Amino acid sequence: MSGHSKWSSIKHKKGAADAKRGKLFSKLTRAIIVAARDGGPDPAGNLALQNAVEKARAASMPKDNIDRAIAKGAGTDSDSAAYETVVYEGYGAAGVAVIVEALTDNRNRTAAQVRHIFDKNDGNLGGSGAVLWLFERRGVVLVPADGVDEDELTLTAAEGGADDVALDGSSFEVLCAAEEFASVRDAIGDAGFTIDSAELTMLPKTTVAVEDEGEAKKILRLIDQLEDDDDVQDVYANFDIPERVLELVAG
Repeated sequence: MSGHSKWSSIKHKKGAADAKRGKLFSKLTRAIIVAARDGGPDPAGNLALQNAVEKARAASMPKDNIDRAIAKGAGTDSDSAAYETVVYEGYGAAGVAVIVEALTDNRNRTAAQVRHIFDKNDGNLGGSGAVLWLFERRGVVLVPADGVDEDELTLTAAEGGADDVALDGSSFEVLCAAEEFASVRDAIGDAGFTIDSAELTMLPKTTVAVEDEGEAKKILRLIDQLEDDDDVQDVYANFDIPERVLELVAG
């Protein structure tokens, strides 16, 4: 398993802990509200809302909470109208590229918070387009490998529109173009495969190898503090830290 994939696994576990504190629920609710506001309340015709609802379900958010968030976004609630999506780009230690996606009702506050986090962790906040070109929007579906026939999964995924299936540790990673995400996820699920996670994400086209423990700590601290910010929804980075170093510094 690559260092980047291992970090994603650690993030998934961290997300479960965040959910217990309520912070993740708050962020997921905000994402659902904005997705429903911008694309309508029907997930079947709103990919952003589909993705937000899937993440909420994966975090065990109650159905009533999800439905209320959709209704709030589809209505004329002043809270939903106040939020806007903002993307920040910058570099962490060792020249690692970082993208931060936020939902905010105050651009100045969020920009100041994000800049402060970069500054205190030996990072630099850049301008628009600084690192975005190093990533691409992709759909990723993870299927537990235990008991799964790789050929059968590959055929099913391909019929749904996927362009790659690869074994990564204990899971098969199915990749597809963003516009094929819903059909690929549904094809895999309808065929009876277990899905660990399914999401639209920003995957790095190339990664930066980080083997120094000190640099790795700075990068992971930057990511953790950004993710802990109330306005930040998602953080993407292009580091590749060896698993032995990653487990050491991530605890």
